Parts: sequence; structure tokens; C-alpha cells
Amino acid sequence: MSDVRTVAADSNLLALVLGPNGGAAMLRDDAADDGWAALWNGDDAHDPEATGMLSAIVAPLAAGGLPVWTAASYDGDLVLVPAGRLEEAVGVLRRAGHRVTV
Repeated sequence: MSDVRTVAADSNLLALVLGPNGGAAMLRDDAADDGWAALWNGDDAHDPEATGMLSAIVAPLAAGGLPVWTAASYDGDLVLVPAGRLEEAVGVLRRAGHRVTV
């Protein structure tokens, strides 16, 4: 995406990431054939100075061969995995010691 004005700011917009050479928009589309399932780690507040929060989630998924797409904010992180592999991702995270509610 090269022009942010092409993205509608509505309830389907999950994240908008802009970089020096363009950007990407993360939109909700529950009917997509190649959809991604979102996992949110923002329910329990943690110290903004804490480090490694996102890494603790992404590392086990990477070790399990699961692709991810992430978007981070001040109050939590959004981690997306292929929707068809959500059950597998939940299992990987639980085995790594994470509490996951689906």
C-alpha cells in the first residue's frame, strides 16, 4: 500500500502499518479463504518497560514452523496465525507455558 488514503478507517481495520517505502493494512474479513486468526495478549496489563513479551509468544510459534504476522501497540500485541492452523498454534503456545483462551 503506498497511499494511506486508500484504506477505510472503519471497524474492519485492525492495524495500519506505515513505513518509508509504503505500508500494510490488516483488515478483518471473516469470509476470506486464506484468513488469519488473531491472538491478543493485551488482557493482562504489564509494565511498559518489560521486554520480551512479543518474543515469548512468537519464538515458540516459529520453532513450531508456524508463520505469524504481528502488530504491537502500547497496551498489547496482536499475533496472527493462519486460521487453518489455529488449533496447532494454541497447542504450541500451551506447551510453551502460555494460557490461551479461544
